[in-house]
Amino acid sequence: MASQESLLLDSIPAYEVPAVKRAAQVAFAIVSCWFAAGIVYGFASLKPVLIDEGVYDYLCSHDGRDESGISDDGTDLVPCAAQDMRLNLFFIVASTTTNVSSLVVGWALDRYGRRPCYVISGILMIAGCVLMGLAFKISQFDGYLVANILLSLGGTFVFIPSYQLANAFPRYSGIIVALVTGAFDGSAAIFLFYRLAWESSGRTFTPSHFFLAYTTVGVLLLVGEFTLMPPRAYHSASENERKLETGQDETRDVHDSDDDLEDPDEIQRVRNARLERRTAKLKRIKELVGNETERETRLQVEQKRQAASGIWGILHGLPAHRQMMTGWFILLLLLTVLQMLRMNFFIATIRAQYRYLLESERLAEKINHFFDAALPVGGVFATPFIGLLINSLSVAAESAVLTSFILVVGVLNCLPQLWAGYATVVAFVLFRPLYYSAVSDFATKIFGFGTFGRIYGTIICMSGLVNFAQSGLDALMHGPLHGDPTPINIVFAVAGTILGATLTAYVVIRGRSFRRKLQQNAAAGMIQERLHLIREEREAEEECYSAID
Repeated sequence: MASQESLLLDSIPAYEVPAVKRAAQVAFAIVSCWFAAGIVYGFASLKPVLIDEGVYDYLCSHDGRDESGISDDGTDLVPCAAQDMRLNLFFIVASTTTNVSSLVVGWALDRYGRRPCYVISGILMIAGCVLMGLAFKISQFDGYLVANILLSLGGTFVFIPSYQLANAFPRYSGIIVALVTGAFDGSAAIFLFYRLAWESSGRTFTPSHFFLAYTTVGVLLLVGEFTLMPPRAYHSASENERKLETGQDETRDVHDSDDDLEDPDEIQRVRNARLERRTAKLKRIKELVGNETERETRLQVEQKRQAASGIWGILHGLPAHRQMMTGWFILLLLLTVLQMLRMNFFIATIRAQYRYLLESERLAEKINHFFDAALPVGGVFATPFIGLLINSLSVAAESAVLTSFILVVGVLNCLPQLWAGYATVVAFVLFRPLYYSAVSDFATKIFGFGTFGRIYGTIICMSGLVNFAQSGLDALMHGPLHGDPTPINIVFAVAGTILGATLTAYVVIRGRSFRRKLQQNAAAGMIQERLHLIREEREAEEECYSAID
């Protein structure tokens, strides 16, 4: 069993691999994420297909359907409450698995490396697609939930390890991370493309055909892993820096074994050969990480980003269990749990919500189709702007922006107008990637990289577990509320705004205290330095007087 330390020591220097091959590896990772990582979030596009295929329609009365089983334009089927809730459970289980498994995948990545994770992902994708295809082909076989769990796990096992490929090009690591994240958001379009193909084929391109054909994704993932991808991780930034320092050490050209050579010319030839190898290696490293000016510029940018945060390092160095007992962690956890529940509830029930709010299946279908396209496009479009926003705003300002989005989305989602439905979708698809990025950004700035995996993984894992409460919200909306989502949306808006405002106020108050403490420590340090200099001056004077006497 390999330890994390041995994996780090066994990592590969990226400068020894041709740039073209590294670029192909990064591209493969991004494409793999796009096809496998976030397809579960395209559920809103797949749901009409599932309804038309009669998945779980045996739960409905009146020969399989309620009296309201046909849309107002007579073209689409409307699920009964029992079928709708069971289909939503299809999504709830998948999204919960994605969130909860993040902690397990992170541990596996740290423990065993990226390759085993990709192999597991390929196997899970193949098994999930085969099981899903059989479930659609054999009516008596209910394998939908298990298959969706396997697909969700397969996506997580390829998504999180793909971030490691950012080390293939350290100078562009931020862009690579953004592309991997964008691929995750964009993968929701897979089911949209399938639904369009299903409709254009006259509904002959059945889900069983689609999922059985989709097993090629898992097969290509396995083939690509063993033919193209690096067997181990590339050197991290700190390892590259150490290699750079080693390459600049001229004393490495001289070895003790040189004393065994008697001819001075031979000694000089050997040392010149070492010099050439060292300078060639140094050149490759600089091409990879950038020259001194570029590295200094990146360092200054990072320092500005840290200074802009207003609270950088406030809990750095504390053990994870102590960090989890602070107000920072508790507030961030509560807000994330609530927002993930709110976002997944919206994704699963958007059509049912607007069917009630607009009193029209046709208009609800328009909102649903707009959302299907906007979710992946919005995530990809927003990624570069989110990076600029996070790097330029303080944590307090970020929290205030998130709170504003929570309030806007909550209010718009309660208005029974078509324009409000479209506006809700636009605000939602911008808010979702912003929130995920902000949570990871908060975790690094507040808690530090040393405990990032445990802090972030715990937050996402807990949010996933609480997501099972969505089934209760479904039952509440379809039961006592008679399909009306407004009371639930109001509670989400009010609770989210209160929690967001509380977190913002907490950041402002604690941030001021933290900065004041830093200033006091800096002033105390300056005083200590001045006292030290005064003592040195006095000691020098005393020595001088002693010499005169």
